[in-house]
Amino acid sequence: MISENAHGPLHGLRILDLSTVIAGPYASTLLADLGAEVLKVELPGKGDGLRDLAPHKNGVPLWWKVTNRNKRGITLDLRKPGAKTVLERLLPGFDVVVENFRPDTLDRWGITKDWMHSINRRLIILRVTGFGQTGPYRNRPGFARVFESMSGFTRMCGEVGGSPLHLGYPISDAVGGLFGAIGILAELSRLRAQPESRGQEIDVSVTEAMLRTLDFLAIEYDQLGATRVGSGNLSQYAAPGNIYRTQDDKWASIAASTQSIYERLCRALDLPALLEDPRFVDNPTRVVHREVLDAMLSERIASLTLQELQQRLDRAHVGFSPIYDASDVMADPHFQAREAIVTVDDDELGPVRMQCVVPRFSETPGRVHSTGPGIGQDNEAVYASLGFNDQEIEEMRLQGVI
Repeated sequence: MISENAHGPLHGLRILDLSTVIAGPYASTLLADLGAEVLKVELPGKGDGLRDLAPHKNGVPLWWKVTNRNKRGITLDLRKPGAKTVLERLLPGFDVVVENFRPDTLDRWGITKDWMHSINRRLIILRVTGFGQTGPYRNRPGFARVFESMSGFTRMCGEVGGSPLHLGYPISDAVGGLFGAIGILAELSRLRAQPESRGQEIDVSVTEAMLRTLDFLAIEYDQLGATRVGSGNLSQYAAPGNIYRTQDDKWASIAASTQSIYERLCRALDLPALLEDPRFVDNPTRVVHREVLDAMLSERIASLTLQELQQRLDRAHVGFSPIYDASDVMADPHFQAREAIVTVDDDELGPVRMQCVVPRFSETPGRVHSTGPGIGQDNEAVYASLGFNDQEIEEMRLQGVI
């Protein structure tokens, strides 16, 4: 199988994606964006569970188109005895397997690490689960909201004195996918340096990935006995930092997390008295008195239109952004200039727009060349390339293997 994205820095890397929904597929998609060839495996007939999640357009799953972009697609029911015969032919041609079944599930189907390594000893096996391959919670089912809650993240969100708040997007799945992609790249580096080594398993707990992202959470509790709870839009580590309403009923996010930025903010808003106030002399002191400081800033900002505020803060080099929705993102001139949103042709929807490849490489850029594949769209081509003839492919289809 030849990669369609021959210019990305990961051209030549081959990934067999057995995972479902978001975190595992997201990891392989990040690498597909950078040139890796990814073959996505789905259940015959019903496909991946992500296809059922909103939003849809005329029955077409939109989320699927992005989360599994740049992949080819086949069907294979790993629970069927015949699936091992197929995998036995597939595995020699791949560098990485990505899976996110509960621990030991593949083992019960006879697809053990030792069996896979007996076919391809250099194979990297990324295992993405909610709680990891070990520990008392290893077999618990889980979803993003569970992982975010148990990591401490959800408790930090919400209004002061209010209930914890979930975000409108399963951020922990994306974070877990990022850590999975990093793990694959790290293992590839090790194998390159050690040509005789066997590939190893990579155990990604999405809950631990989310916990790791919250850098200050553990050490703050360990050293200060402090636990963070919801503070609304107020920054918990710097002041001022909040979302402010302008005179024309627009919203702006402003953060002044260093002393120099705070001083520039005060001057830009014509509030020089704040620079002399002992309650606001440095960031730790400002955090203690942030409600008072924030009330003063809110009153001043409410006297300015969003355009007036932006002009003042841009001139002062103060971090600022209006609060965007998707329409604002699409219309923003900076995003347009950098082509942060790209257009891709889709067989079902026609031209669709989605986010660009991140990061960007000067000499070997990745690109988005296709949306998420249809269920089993590459079955014939892939299975024929493995040596299965038309009769064998049809027999596997009738048996529900593919």
